[in-house]
Amino acid sequence: MYELTDKAKRYQADLLAFMDEHVYPAEAVYAEQMAASGDPHFHPPVIEDLKTEAKKRGLWNLFHPHPEWGPGLTNLEYAPLAEIMGRSAHLAPEATNCNAPDTGNMEVLTLFGTDEHKEKWLKPLLAGEIASAFAMTEPAVASSDASNIQMRMERDGDDYVLNGRKWWTSNALHPRCEVLIVMGKTDPDGPAFRQQSMMVVPVDTPGVTILRGLPVFGYQDREGHAEVLFENVRVPAGALLAGEGDGFMISQARLGPGRIHHCMRAIGMAERALDLMIDRAQSRTTFGAPVAERANIQDWIAESRIEIDMARLLTLKAAHLMDTVGNKQARTEIAAIKVAAPNVALKVVDRAIQVHGGGGVSDDFPLASMYAHLRTLRLADGPDEVHKRTIARRELRRRETERGER
Repeated sequence: MYELTDKAKRYQADLLAFMDEHVYPAEAVYAEQMAASGDPHFHPPVIEDLKTEAKKRGLWNLFHPHPEWGPGLTNLEYAPLAEIMGRSAHLAPEATNCNAPDTGNMEVLTLFGTDEHKEKWLKPLLAGEIASAFAMTEPAVASSDASNIQMRMERDGDDYVLNGRKWWTSNALHPRCEVLIVMGKTDPDGPAFRQQSMMVVPVDTPGVTILRGLPVFGYQDREGHAEVLFENVRVPAGALLAGEGDGFMISQARLGPGRIHHCMRAIGMAERALDLMIDRAQSRTTFGAPVAERANIQDWIAESRIEIDMARLLTLKAAHLMDTVGNKQARTEIAAIKVAAPNVALKVVDRAIQVHGGGGVSDDFPLASMYAHLRTLRLADGPDEVHKRTIARRELRRRETERGER
């Protein structure tokens, strides 16, 4: 139904070769380098080796839809590549400069950044020389409703002064993180969805303090998920992206493609978990018979295949609609995949953990880490409940419209 173009097929073949020849073999090297460093936020040299190889192979900035900055792939063309990268989610996306939140930030800077922003921040991000973070969520409010965000961005002459506290600012502890894109309120008394704005804030701006890195189910991710304090942070008016009150508009432009990327990477994790489950079931014997011959294990394998394929098709449909009718018209499908893909992937990983027994919850296999991070994906970029609410409200309006036309 969603036939890949010849261009996308070439990238797919090249990326699969890169994964087999370089990324999977680098996983053990990565683990050794991280362990030897003793620093959870260490930037291991193997990452730079992979980035050099990816550039050499033309597998760089694959996510970027604008031909000036990347290969110009559509969402539908890029989606299978994101799935492949998801099979080694802690290495492959960064190796190809396709890792969140940098991808979303680069798209924001491309669409809404000034010439100065592009020269100072976008170009080095595209080159993989620096990293960036996105600061929106706040600990003091329910950030699933972004209109709750309280950070103040007050105009003072030629500057804005920022005050507030953010958390889950992913990438802020990356050793190369140099810039934040920050969302806050410039007009707290304005219309609900025109109160927010976004600004570019260098990490080393006086008054920006990274307080701590938040663990994910006990994991300290290398890029970090920081709690960040902004105390009288002064930035020039030129730090503003688009215009005052455009924060929600920018966030929708940023999050639509990002959700395709997240969901396809989740499907890639699920595929790898299914492979691991099958391999384990075929290599272990219990009570005189191979585990793979147990009826419940065969049910799990079959159910996993069905669910993965359903989630993939739904995600490809969303990507196709975004490419053909636009993000706004694809809102139901975008919301649906954000609910479906992480939940499907979690089911598959959980089954794989069960088949692996005690090994499944250890770090000897990637399953425990996969589970932890997929579980957080049910919260990141909006919790399941918000997306279900979007779907339900659109379906209710659809039926009201259909009844009114009869």
